[in-house]
Amino acid sequence: MKTSRIALTVACAAMVASCGGAAPTGGGGPTPSPTPAPTSATCSLSARQDWTLAQLTEWYLFPELMASGVNKAAYTNLQDYIDAVVAPARAAARDRYFTYITSIAEENAFFESGETAGFGFRLGYDTGARRVFVIEAFEGTAALGQNIDRGSELVAIGTSEASLQTVNSLMAAGGPSSVIQALGPDTPGTTRVFRVRDISGAERIVTMAKADYTLDPVSNRYGFSIITDGARQVGYLNLRTFIDTADPDLRASYLALRDAGVTELVIDLRYNGGGLISIAELMGDLMGRNTDGQVFDYITFRASKASENSSYNFNAQPQSIAPTRIAFITTGGTASASEMIINSMQPYLPNTAMALIGDNTFGKPVGQIALDRAACDDRLRVIALRVENANHNGDYYTGLASTVPNTCRAQDDIQFQLGDRRENMLSVALDFVAGRACTPFGVGAASVGRGMLQPQRPSAAQQNLPGSF
Repeated sequence: MKTSRIALTVACAAMVASCGGAAPTGGGGPTPSPTPAPTSATCSLSARQDWTLAQLTEWYLFPELMASGVNKAAYTNLQDYIDAVVAPARAAARDRYFTYITSIAEENAFFESGETAGFGFRLGYDTGARRVFVIEAFEGTAALGQNIDRGSELVAIGTSEASLQTVNSLMAAGGPSSVIQALGPDTPGTTRVFRVRDISGAERIVTMAKADYTLDPVSNRYGFSIITDGARQVGYLNLRTFIDTADPDLRASYLALRDAGVTELVIDLRYNGGGLISIAELMGDLMGRNTDGQVFDYITFRASKASENSSYNFNAQPQSIAPTRIAFITTGGTASASEMIINSMQPYLPNTAMALIGDNTFGKPVGQIALDRAACDDRLRVIALRVENANHNGDYYTGLASTVPNTCRAQDDIQFQLGDRRENMLSVALDFVAGRACTPFGVGAASVGRGMLQPQRPSAAQQNLPGSF
């Protein structure tokens, strides 16, 4: 993509089925006015509301879907005011909590190095059964240090062993939001006691404190492998999120594929809420050995900002391969940059050579720019652009099942580790790659009552790493 002076993002923060996204580095943001010295007047709620409205008025992708005459005095925090201004776009399903205010420092730490704070696991829930499970655990974290990993169940949560509340009772009282509240604030040092049921069925009491950790975008435990499936060699890649530090991991993975002559892939994006457009484009480059110079994506702004429109052409790298068949593992948590990758590869693979495995994606063909007010540590993520492929397809608001020619239904099988060929989604993906039959799915609703835990106001990490705590 032509490097714009806008910091582009493809991110979202839905309230239940959630997805994230990100901003490419390069270019920064719109050329700012000199930053005034921080004062209470500069960063008063009223001043922040005025600045935010001015940015939305100038940049918002759907100006016709902005509410007029919103009384700023009726709102006691900036995000509620933003929600009111963009409410018509929300009602039209064009901005499903994609426009939000966040911290410059917090977001930069995550995108540049993967730094965040938490217990270090990703949680999924089942409202019908009133249960919460660990669906992924991250390396170098409190959770994995206590042998809490994929398939573990959180049975009870408290601030002490005496105050433990069962997840069943929490879910009965207030659904997933009660569990989120019980987990406490995402600040280092927040300590909770858990009753954990291991995948073996044994229960134990564990005390953990939230701490800073650095996320590995491609797990060194299960993020990449070459799987032998009969006479086939199939590359498996699980990308957690599109952040800067994914660059070396992706290059190493694709180099291994190239060296082994592997061209059939399973790309696991089941929990990937998005990330940096620059990393999505790099991933395209690494699959662009035979499409060098052809269009990977178009970035399109509103008519008044058409001078910002750009395109990106495949730029084959020394590690690049020419994939012949790709099975993308997806769920409702697959969004933004993840969807961009899938959509952008469609024009370059035969209809029979590409499929979604699992469930329909979130449906977010729009992206944000980052507008900063450094004096207040405010970064406004505002929907300002459409992301399209070489065929100018970019309206998959109902998810990519509406455009991808093949789909295969599969359940997320947490009794097996990610990357284990016995796991149902990976097993079905291998079936597709081999030409074996599967059961398709459509655009309709997926697993009602199941999803990843996500706060209404997620952190910068949770925007892009849904379900993480």
